[in-house]
Amino acid sequence: MAGKAAAATVAKVAAEYPWREKLTKYKTELTKGVWGYWDLGAWKPLALSARKRARLRKEVLLAGEDWPYDPPRGEMRNKRKGHKCDRISAEKRANTAELMKKMPQMLLDYKKRRWEKKMKQEDGKS
Repeated sequence: MAGKAAAATVAKVAAEYPWREKLTKYKTELTKGVWGYWDLGAWKPLALSARKRARLRKEVLLAGEDWPYDPPRGEMRNKRKGHKCDRISAEKRANTAELMKKMPQMLLDYKKRRWEKKMKQEDGKS
């Protein structure tokens, strides 16, 4: 009697979650990789097709379960797109704007240095 109840429960779970059977069936295959694996120097594709793998993954994720068989994601690409000359010219324009803000003080410093140099030369002559 208990065996029938357990069998009925297993059948109910299997009917409710058909992906669980597939997941246990293909567990070893899924752990080998996403596309295939190297075996003794030869590339072997998975026994599970990509379409079936994707469908199984979708069913598992829709049921709210975790899917640990995806490969780790690489870092995002941070290289800028566009032409380097455009980027450099924009940086130069920004640098020029900063320098133009400092220009009055730079001119005063230059005039002061020049005046000090002139005074040293006059002191040296006399």
